Amino acid sequence: MDESSDSVFGLSEDADFPLVRMADVLFAERMKSTIREWRDSLLSKGSCSSEIKQISTDPSQRFQMVFFKTRPGLALSDFTSRQLRVIKAVTKKHFKDLAYIRVAGEATSPQQLIVYTDSNYDRDLLMKEVKDGLRKEAEMKVESAVGFRHVIDLLSSERKLIVGHNCFLDVAHMYSKFIGPLPSTAEDYVSSLQKLFPTIVDTKILLNANGVFRQTLNKSNTSLSRAFVSICPHIALGIKTSSLADRPCVEVEVQVDEKRSSNWNSGAKHEAGYDAFMTGCIFAQACNHLGIDFTLHVLGGDLAKETKLQNYINRLYLSWVSGNVIDLSSGKCTPDSSASSNLKSRYQDISFPSIILLWGLPSKLKAREIRAYIAQAFGPNSVSSVYHLDESAVFIQFSKPELVSKFLELKETLSRNSDPISVLHPLSNILNGENTHAATYDVYQQICSSSISKKLFADQAEAVGIKHKTVSSRAERGKKGNQVFDKETDVRMFDEKADDLMSSAYGFSETDRSAESFYLDEVLASK
Repeated sequence: MDESSDSVFGLSEDADFPLVRMADVLFAERMKSTIREWRDSLLSKGSCSSEIKQISTDPSQRFQMVFFKTRPGLALSDFTSRQLRVIKAVTKKHFKDLAYIRVAGEATSPQQLIVYTDSNYDRDLLMKEVKDGLRKEAEMKVESAVGFRHVIDLLSSERKLIVGHNCFLDVAHMYSKFIGPLPSTAEDYVSSLQKLFPTIVDTKILLNANGVFRQTLNKSNTSLSRAFVSICPHIALGIKTSSLADRPCVEVEVQVDEKRSSNWNSGAKHEAGYDAFMTGCIFAQACNHLGIDFTLHVLGGDLAKETKLQNYINRLYLSWVSGNVIDLSSGKCTPDSSASSNLKSRYQDISFPSIILLWGLPSKLKAREIRAYIAQAFGPNSVSSVYHLDESAVFIQFSKPELVSKFLELKETLSRNSDPISVLHPLSNILNGENTHAATYDVYQQICSSSISKKLFADQAEAVGIKHKTVSSRAERGKKGNQVFDKETDVRMFDEKADDLMSSAYGFSETDRSAESFYLDEVLASK
């Protein structure tokens, strides 16, 4: 028997328990005498002798005659853990035909037994049976603690077709929570995912790849809720007609148990259960349009093998904005021409060195207002995009990485001064006194990596301990000619002329300057 596993299940034989106390010595002698009397009586011809009866009817119930796996034994109860260790040591040392074992009891605590074996082979067989029983008990405890993972395992074992809508991130999230850490490469992830769920169909792929559906949904209108209304109006709106005129509507029956039938609510979009319901309805209606007979597949259980679905199976959008599609069967990524072109043009490429984070902003400040104020100070083409992280924070991506340090320095200068020029500067509309903080993107990563979690980003930053008004990136700390803006250093401006800030070296011509940009020159000149 493997010693390591014996130790796990409590079957390993302890070294001789040292009897250093007089009480232990006396108790050991008494237990040796009691166990010997029971063993000798058991082996004598009169197996129902008075000694056995006396032990089995022990008034204190500390010894109870039992049978374990058809073998006679003594059940031990009401002993301390130290006394049990002494009994175990006595049994091991003085009785080669007796085995001390621990098995699962009827209550939560395990049962300690001394069991008689008639040979070494019988003893080994007994220990194997005990080990198997304890292993099964441990596995049952683990299985009962697994929880929702049972659902994932059931879906995987059934090898059924998995249906989702724009579900790449949903599947990845499920994998990380119930399977294991996400693999470092897309190829490894796809390979592992295929073993769990060999067939996945994305209804967004299905709708965009079919000309009739694209026409019905006005090409780009394939969000789940809108697709549900367009494809299944008879369910979403109660209208008994379908926009797919050549195919009848698929009837969907919702079953609710009696306890909830009185207050049944169909749900709303972005609720997990209702999103799954909408996805299922869209898939059913789409299959009906493709001419798939559900009756045949319900009986056969092989919908994933349906020929008319093969062009849509195992293809998921990596990003709907970029239109890249990953093939789960091969791990290859290909562009998808059906992705919305206006979405592609709406979003600029992300450049992390060009991004700053502002939090603690004045309330109800809109992205277009932030863009306009910054454009007045740095030129109309200075900002690529403004994105609200939440009501307390925004990302600002500049057109040039060097504008990040310029903005941080100007922001710090304006925060430190209350002269008329600083007060009238366009950026003062963004800054909320000492409550507004600015940082580069790596500080955002630092804040988000904390185990502390708050609803608003401003509260998160404060909880993490990022309270200083302006934070520069580590890369900027090594640059010559500037100072780092943090809690321990004074803020100093670049030793540059105001004209340099708006010069063509930074991508701005004289015609790019707005009328209000003179404020920047005035502020820098005053320093």
